Amino acid sequence: MTLRSKFNRLLSAIKQSLNGEQQDYTQGSIPKAVVLLAVPMILELSLESVFAIVDMFFVGKLGENAIATVGLTESVITIVYSVAIGLSTAASAIVARRIGEKNPEDAAHAGAQSLIVAFFVTLLISSLGVIFAPEILSMMGAKKEVVQEGAIFTRIMFGGSAAIMLLFLINGIFRGAGDAAMAMKSLWIASIINIILCPIFIHFFGLKGAAIATVIGRSTGVMYQCYHLFKGSGILKFHTHHFTYDNIIVKSIIKIASPATLQFLISSGSWILLARMVAETGGTSASAGYQIAIRNVIFFILPAWGLSNAAATLVGQNLGAKELNRAEQSVMITAKYNAIFMSFVMLLFIFFASPIIRFFSVDPMVIKFGAESLRIIGAGFIFYGISMVMTQALNGAGDTRTPTLINFFCFWVFQIPLAYFLSQYMKMGSTGAFIAIPLAQGLVALVSWYYFKKGKWKTVKV
Repeated sequence: MTLRSKFNRLLSAIKQSLNGEQQDYTQGSIPKAVVLLAVPMILELSLESVFAIVDMFFVGKLGENAIATVGLTESVITIVYSVAIGLSTAASAIVARRIGEKNPEDAAHAGAQSLIVAFFVTLLISSLGVIFAPEILSMMGAKKEVVQEGAIFTRIMFGGSAAIMLLFLINGIFRGAGDAAMAMKSLWIASIINIILCPIFIHFFGLKGAAIATVIGRSTGVMYQCYHLFKGSGILKFHTHHFTYDNIIVKSIIKIASPATLQFLISSGSWILLARMVAETGGTSASAGYQIAIRNVIFFILPAWGLSNAAATLVGQNLGAKELNRAEQSVMITAKYNAIFMSFVMLLFIFFASPIIRFFSVDPMVIKFGAESLRIIGAGFIFYGISMVMTQALNGAGDTRTPTLINFFCFWVFQIPLAYFLSQYMKMGSTGAFIAIPLAQGLVALVSWYYFKKGKWKTVKV
C-alpha cells in the first residue's frame, strides 16, 4: 500500500469518526477502530484544554492574585472532577460491556442509574463548597488578599459543580456506547460558549465573571447531552422507566465508581498538596508560575487522555463480546500512538518553556518559576502517555481497584514524601516539588504496564 493510499484511508476514517455513525468496535481493523474512537475523543478534550488556556490568558490580565485564586480553586475542585470521572468510569465500563453484549436496553438502564447516584453526590459537594469557600482557599495556603478577592469565584465554581459532574458523566455514557462524536459535540458546545463569554464577563464582572461564564457554558453542554439522550436517534435512548431505582445496578455502579473515584482523588489530592507546597516554598510568584505551567500541561494531557479513553471503550466492548485478544491488542496499539504524541510534546516543553509562559505573564519571577516547572514536568510526558492508556484500559475492564492502589503507592507513598524531602531537607524549594512529578509518573507507567500484562483484568465481571 502506497503512502498516498494510507493517507487517504486515514482521512476517510477521520471523516467517518466525526460523522458519528454507529460502529461495531468488536470486529474489523483495530487501528481503524482506535482512530474512529480516538479522533472525536481527542477533539472533545482538546477544546476543553483550549478553554483552560484561554481562561488563564484573560484571568492573567487581572494580576497574580487572580491567577493564584483560579489555580488554587481548580486544585481543590479537582475533587468534583474526581467524583465525576469515577462515576463516568463506572458508567462507561458497564455501558460498554452491555453494548459489546449487544444489549442497548440494559446499557441505557445502567446509564440512567448512574445519573441518580450523581444527583445526590453533587448536592453534598456543592453545598460544602459554597458554604466553606473562604476556608478552602485559606486551607490551600492563599494569602489574605487572595482569599478576599477570590472567595466569590470559588463559591460560584462549587455552586455550579452539577454541570461539571453531569458533563463528564453523560459523556462517559456516550463513550461507553461508542458514540464518541456525540461526547465531542457536547463538550465543544460547552467550551465554545465558555471561550466567547469568558472575556466578556471578566470585563464586566472581574474574576467572578470567569466562573459565571464557565457554569453557563457547561450547563449548555449538559442540556445538549440530555436532549440527545431522551430525544435523539443514537444507540442509547433514555426513557422514564430507566430511572426507576434499581438497587442491584446502583450497587454495581458504586462498586466500580468508589475505587475509581478514590483513584482520581488520590491523584488530584497529590496535586493539591504539591500546589500548596509550591505556594509555601516559593510564594505567590512561584504559585502563579506553577499554575500557568499546569494549565499548559493540561492542554496537552487532555488530548492524550482522549486517546486513552478510546482504549477503555475498546476494552469494555471487546470483553463484552468475548474478544479478549482483540481487547489487549487495542490497548497496545493505543499506547504506541500516545507515546509518540507525548514524546513530541515533551520536546516542545523542554526547548520552548520560557516563550510559552511569557505568553501568559510579563512578570519576570512568574516566568522564571513557570518555565522551570514546565521543563521539569514536561520531561516525563512520554511516561504520562503510557500510564494513562494502561490505567484507562484497566478501568475500562471494570478493574478500578488496581489503578487505585497504583496511584496510592506512586503518588502518596513515593511522590509526596519525595517532593517534601527535596523541597525541605535538600533545600531545593519549589524545584524539588517539580522534580518529584515526572519521577512519580514514570513509576506509574512501569507498574501499570506490569499489571496490565499480567492479564487479570480479562476476568473482571461487571
